Amino acid sequence: MTILTWPYFGEIMAFFTAIFWAMAVIFFKKSGETVHPIGLNIFKGLLSLILVGLTMWLAGNEFLFDCPRDDYLMLLLSGVIGIGLADTFFFHSLNLLGAGLSAIVDCMYSPFVISLSMIFLGESMSAVQILGVFLIIVAVLTATHPKHSAHVSRKNLIWGMFWGITAMGCMAISIVMVKPILHKAPLLWITQIRTIGGLVSLAIIVGLLKDKRRILKSVFSAREWKYMFPASFLGNYVSLILWMAGMKYAQASTAAALNQTSNVFIFVFAAIFLKEAITREKTIGITLALIGVLLVTFT
Repeated sequence: MTILTWPYFGEIMAFFTAIFWAMAVIFFKKSGETVHPIGLNIFKGLLSLILVGLTMWLAGNEFLFDCPRDDYLMLLLSGVIGIGLADTFFFHSLNLLGAGLSAIVDCMYSPFVISLSMIFLGESMSAVQILGVFLIIVAVLTATHPKHSAHVSRKNLIWGMFWGITAMGCMAISIVMVKPILHKAPLLWITQIRTIGGLVSLAIIVGLLKDKRRILKSVFSAREWKYMFPASFLGNYVSLILWMAGMKYAQASTAAALNQTSNVFIFVFAAIFLKEAITREKTIGITLALIGVLLVTFT
């Protein structure tokens, strides 16, 4: 019996995807205390490009996949929206809200994907899915109400929610727009092209900013790598490989459900390692959000 034929191998990989991504978010939060969100995004993009590229080379995968030019352009644009913009917004929101609240706000991703799929891909939404969306919205409003978030200033709370929800919207757009390509091209190749698109857009953005030197200095400062490297390695490489294994060797619905438990792990890890308070409202929020995500995704 090989490792790939172990019972529940795919489910185990999907479960560890959630754990490693949650660990990465904690490291990203620590990195954000000293590194600009754009600088952090550039670092993780460069590291991902190198590590995924090496993996493709070792596996003998093609770097120039044979597909229409429009697919290349769509993937590059997806990278601009989903990596260049969305990830930068996500890091900014994470800095403002903290990992615990951010985990709840990030559950807005599923409703965005479902809604955009209805509009652009002709998919439909059931009554149970609508209930799931409602639960997620209630969860976000409950956990982020100023009365229940005294540890976060009102200004940070409002802007943190804005950037977090905007990030999830951008991520959803970037995925839905390339969904047809996902079924006909290798995932690692897709990842590389999207990463290139994201890095090009970030380079343009940095070039337009006045404090570009400070941003770039933080990217290449070895002192800042203490948190940036493990965050990027775990979040953009290890989690990606485990996610692919989970999707390949387990049923997609089962793997996706196990992936969603990352929100719970982020919530718990934030309390343990970042000393973020676990309040009744946060606990209710993460519970409602997780139930809502499951209803939206699997009905």
